[in-house]
Amino acid sequence: MNRETQVLKTDAVTVEAEAAEAPPQPQRQLLALTGNEAVAEAIRQIDPHVCAAYPITPTTQIMQEVAQFIADGRMRAELVPCESEHSAMSACVGAGAAGARVMTATSANGLALMWEVLYIASGMRLPIVMAVGNRALSGPLNIHCDHSDSMGARDSGWIQFYAESVQEAYDNILQAVRIGEHPDVLLPVMCCMDGFLTTHTSENAEILDDAEVRDFLGKYRARYSLLDVDNPVTFGATDLPNAYTEHKYQQVEAMKKADAVIRAVCVEFGAKFGREHGMLEAYCMEDADTAIVVLSSTAGSVADMVDTLRAEGRKVGLLRPRVFRPFPAADVRAALQDLTAVTVLDRSHSFGADGGPLFTEVRTALFDAPHRPRVLGRVYGLGGRAITGGEIRALYDEMETDTAPTFRFVGVRE
Repeated sequence: MNRETQVLKTDAVTVEAEAAEAPPQPQRQLLALTGNEAVAEAIRQIDPHVCAAYPITPTTQIMQEVAQFIADGRMRAELVPCESEHSAMSACVGAGAAGARVMTATSANGLALMWEVLYIASGMRLPIVMAVGNRALSGPLNIHCDHSDSMGARDSGWIQFYAESVQEAYDNILQAVRIGEHPDVLLPVMCCMDGFLTTHTSENAEILDDAEVRDFLGKYRARYSLLDVDNPVTFGATDLPNAYTEHKYQQVEAMKKADAVIRAVCVEFGAKFGREHGMLEAYCMEDADTAIVVLSSTAGSVADMVDTLRAEGRKVGLLRPRVFRPFPAADVRAALQDLTAVTVLDRSHSFGADGGPLFTEVRTALFDAPHRPRVLGRVYGLGGRAITGGEIRALYDEMETDTAPTFRFVGVRE
């Protein structure tokens, strides 16, 4: 987490952020928190109008903490305990349509049970923010980390962030509110972190002053509200063939505009608070010949191996996308196009395809590159299985050969 990383910026999108004034002596705290605790702290500071949720491992603690904050008088939010995750997201949609700032949290089969309503939330252009503790989908039953849950929802119209650390999980939640509520976007945002590996692991995180957070977020003013009786609107009406395509196209355009908004908010956040995350994080990529592309907490293990191999004189690097939707294709292409080989690690698999979702996106992004590196896809870590240092070294080793298969599983016992 202390490695010197580079936030990649390309000419793909140019964004000007307003200069931020220095905050007046903020009272920030450096605390040892789990990912769940850090996200709950962010929700406390945001203090949304409504939190609707149903408990599921490994994110149950988030709303337990929120409930305690409300009971202690530290939040004014209305916490709605629901009978299922489907009902929880339905309640979020109802509250959002009424003009409320809304947040929730879930994982795995809970996210899958929300499937139908995820599309409704994005189709109604409701900027709900949801924390996701990534966990394998059943069956068979498994409560440990992989990305099959959120990757299954990658085309539901939600913006998706993937945090490597507790600090980033906290920062992502704060930024997600601003991004989703931006008038050019108005889309829901999914903030993902690895189940147990981040949700239950304690790390030092800088918690901003409450006043700083309130100033950064501002007040939410919904464009439309079911409660505005003087300006009546309809949500969720039947949308027949003569209009449905146009409404879907509006979502497409909103996701495109989200790219620029994410970049602007990242720059502003960095100027105000000293942490600018960006769309991608690059490590030792300046002169790299080969690189691994991976999401979330596994990037830390890969970075350790990069250090080891660099000490041996090998030119290897790491690229970690922080944003998966909208996918930063131009940034990925600019970062990887001059390499000889790239290995993309997926913690989920697209059944029936040779490779996972991240592999597909990276290979597509590189298709029109002036110099296209060889792109290898590897699926690892399903159901929480650890990837070892030896396996990561082997991934770098095989990129230096011409015999490596385009796709395989890592560590599978065949």
